[in-house]
Amino acid sequence: MLTAGGWNAGLWLAVVVSGLYHGTNPGMGWPLAVSAGLFERRSAAVFKALALLGVGHLAAMAVVLLPFGLLTMLIAWSRQIQVTAAVLVIGFGIFLFFNRRHPRVLARIPPTKLALWSFAIAVAHGAGLMLVPIYLGLCTTTQPADPGHEAAIVLASNSLILALAVAAVHTAAMIAAGGVIAWSVYRYLGLQVLSKLWINLDAFWALSLVAIGLLDLYAAGYA
Repeated sequence: MLTAGGWNAGLWLAVVVSGLYHGTNPGMGWPLAVSAGLFERRSAAVFKALALLGVGHLAAMAVVLLPFGLLTMLIAWSRQIQVTAAVLVIGFGIFLFFNRRHPRVLARIPPTKLALWSFAIAVAHGAGLMLVPIYLGLCTTTQPADPGHEAAIVLASNSLILALAVAAVHTAAMIAAGGVIAWSVYRYLGLQVLSKLWINLDAFWALSLVAIGLLDLYAAGYA
């Protein structure tokens, strides 16, 4: 039987793995870091671009997770909140599977505004939603059985800090994975490798959202 500590460690591992997954997805922006390095003809441009992508991705994760952090004050409704989040993630995954066109607004963001582009693309793809079930799972491992009003406020404060920690750890893993790929393409492999190795992950991305939502329903005891 899985202990609470083991479950908690598994959820943090999921935060990291989801970050690595996002980082390896070309749609999250690492090709833009390669492009920046080649355009400016200096290595520093690659890392600057990665940093800007990281800022945008972190903001996108936080803007999705923080509202759920506030909802943890409603401890009596924690199960309903978890189920609602799971259904939302599943629904968005199904929507993306059948509608893979990118919003036109993304095409209007110039490549020079990498942080804004990264934020918009992560929100449009539901990258933050993927973290919500994992985050709520982490919250449930720290909830008291029957807290008073003051304890609920403290818990909400801790949950907000936890939301930022999850966003930061996830983004660090994302930039690490994307950075390794971007640097390898820029320094060693060259752009020609993209035409041979490019993989469209849109369908897999959508299905992964559905899978995570279903796992969250199972964790909530509804499967």
